[in-house]
Amino acid sequence: MSAVDVIEATNSGVLRDLEPREVFQFFEVLTSIPRGSGNEEQVANWVVDFARTLGLEATQDDLHCVLVKKPGQGGLENAAPLILHGHLDMVCEKAVGVEFDFVNQPLSLVVDGEYISASGTSLGADNGIGVSYILALLESKDIPHPPLEAVLTAMEEKGKVGAGQFDVTQLAGRRMIDFNWITDEEILAGCSGDVTFTVDVPGEFEPIPDTLTRARSLEVRGLNGGHCEFDIQLERANALQVLARAVHRLSGEHEVRIADPFGGAQNSAIPADASAVIVFNDADTDSIEALIAELDVHVKSEYQISDPAIRVELKNAIRPNVAFSRAAGLRLMTVLRLIPQGVVSWNLHVPGRVETSNNVGTLRPTADGARIMSTVTSALTTRKHELIERVQALVALAGGGVVCELYGLDAPEFPYRPQSQLLATASAAYRDVLGKEPNVEVSQCSLELGMFSRRVPVADIISIGTELQALHSSAERVNHKSVERVWPLIKMVVSRLG
Repeated sequence: MSAVDVIEATNSGVLRDLEPREVFQFFEVLTSIPRGSGNEEQVANWVVDFARTLGLEATQDDLHCVLVKKPGQGGLENAAPLILHGHLDMVCEKAVGVEFDFVNQPLSLVVDGEYISASGTSLGADNGIGVSYILALLESKDIPHPPLEAVLTAMEEKGKVGAGQFDVTQLAGRRMIDFNWITDEEILAGCSGDVTFTVDVPGEFEPIPDTLTRARSLEVRGLNGGHCEFDIQLERANALQVLARAVHRLSGEHEVRIADPFGGAQNSAIPADASAVIVFNDADTDSIEALIAELDVHVKSEYQISDPAIRVELKNAIRPNVAFSRAAGLRLMTVLRLIPQGVVSWNLHVPGRVETSNNVGTLRPTADGARIMSTVTSALTTRKHELIERVQALVALAGGGVVCELYGLDAPEFPYRPQSQLLATASAAYRDVLGKEPNVEVSQCSLELGMFSRRVPVADIISIGTELQALHSSAERVNHKSVERVWPLIKMVVSRLG
């Protein structure tokens, strides 16, 4: 089926009656194509094919970042080029008990009142809605706009890897509108940077002692999770650290071994689930069950506001043949428990905003042990690095061959520029289209804006957003009435960039 045929098929889709149709036709296509971080090839191919059917120049790189160039139109043919930016990938999260294959299955869309969601999974409105705006501009014949350079990056949700390797020498533009923002109440004019690090812990694998005959899956479930930046100040529980707390509690009173530690969906999402197989003496079963039941009561009380459905439980499991040594298991759980989680410092320049935070995002078994992946976000590059130095000091104390290394790109912050011409143009258009003054936001989140400002260098950047909720979780949704409000604003802004 050709790219155009795929769009035509959406005329009978779930979103067929929503406006603006020229935007939602693309969003429905995007939700039909698997595009988790690292799995963007199929969606990148589709975008390139579609752009070429329009007669536009379109290319993609080895990581499946896409660049589409379109000449100016409507009297703005000779204006300075404008870069449009969004990212192709999405965070793949599913609700507890939901079976879903993010590599092969399309999302199942649900419209409920003003909101669009996906049944049992994350929606990918972050950043599928932003990409849909860009595709609609590329398809348009009657919207005046300057020459466009649409940059659709890959692996944004995994350390901004695609943007870091994108060949910026292809770009002539020195001003950029990003569409990776989460509300239509404001225009984003500045943001933090981030960096991801890994901690590898050797497992010192060994046969499990014959005296330890009983196995259980120790599980932390029911947490809200959420975005590592937008939700980090909400004091939500981190499932990985609750798991580490539970293992420490058991190990303090009984001989326990662990195997198959696992948790979290992605480093950019607060982990909503975690598990590990624990092996212990059958005679300790009643005591261990009592300890976990007691911990379950404690965490329910501690997180009754932020995570009311949290639970810590034991389930039947098959006894493995090998496990982490006792020392290595405790070392892993100690490091996991002590890495700073949540807000580290508040921004004294922008009251009410987080300056520096860290999210312990994922835990995965490896051939040699286990890997922890964590993301630091900060408005100050030096604060990011200082926090990582603290983790490296912790790792040195832990010993046992534990290693902490940077992963992906060290994305810089994008400082607020009050004299931005793009901001002035967008603010005036906002007043004319929406009838009110926009808030100008300088956010605690990390986007790819700082990378483009350093590498191209783009001198003038803003981000225009749409109302999104519960990003990076199975409850993610987008307000389609917000899309209906924002699309005329976008058209007005680009038409005024002569």
